[in-house]
Amino acid sequence: MSGQGISIIIPVLNEARGIVRSLEGLQDFRRTGAEIIVVDGGSVDDTQRLAGGLADRIILADRGRGRQMNAGAATARGNAFLFLHADTCLPAAALTAVADALASGATWGRFDVRIDGSLHGLGLVARMMNLRSRLTGIATGDQAIFVTREAFRRVGGFPEIALMEDIVLSRELRALAWPACFSDRVTTSGRRWERNGLLRTILMMWRLRLRFHFGASPADLAREYGYSPDER
Repeated sequence: MSGQGISIIIPVLNEARGIVRSLEGLQDFRRTGAEIIVVDGGSVDDTQRLAGGLADRIILADRGRGRQMNAGAATARGNAFLFLHADTCLPAAALTAVADALASGATWGRFDVRIDGSLHGLGLVARMMNLRSRLTGIATGDQAIFVTREAFRRVGGFPEIALMEDIVLSRELRALAWPACFSDRVTTSGRRWERNGLLRTILMMWRLRLRFHFGASPADLAREYGYSPDER
């Protein structure tokens, strides 16, 4: 479970409802040497106060996941970064798996994902996400992307765009090396799927990815996704 040399970077925005549970789930990693950095993008709830004492550092950054994660990486002490969404939980042996992969020469990678929720079909969605990622070498933020400091530096970090920052980072990293793909699963919230409906969310995500592939503005895509570009 050793986390020595690994910085876990968590971008947050108005996550007061779940931030304590999320950070409490990381304390074993922290005790074994992992650094926990919470990067707040301008929460107007109690996120920062509730996170106090459960992270090594809480820093402020301009709103937007790409900007926030870059800000966290800029202050991190670890030789490797693991980017974790606030509503995603790591398996117990996560950092041991990451450390072993890095020691074996991996430069980056991701976990399989499980989607938590009562909506019928979420298991199939997760399996398709995992399979697609293995076939394409592209990871999503829900899959807890990890990367060495040097590889992150070489690709210039996350693009500071309103949407699809994880896709762009994956493409850049894939040009350096194929990702380590763990069958160990992180568990992420199904709130987006339950809020918008399973089929509607699937169709929306495929449409947004296709439009992005053909050059659509990430800011426009973010608005279609349901938020203003600077309000993630």
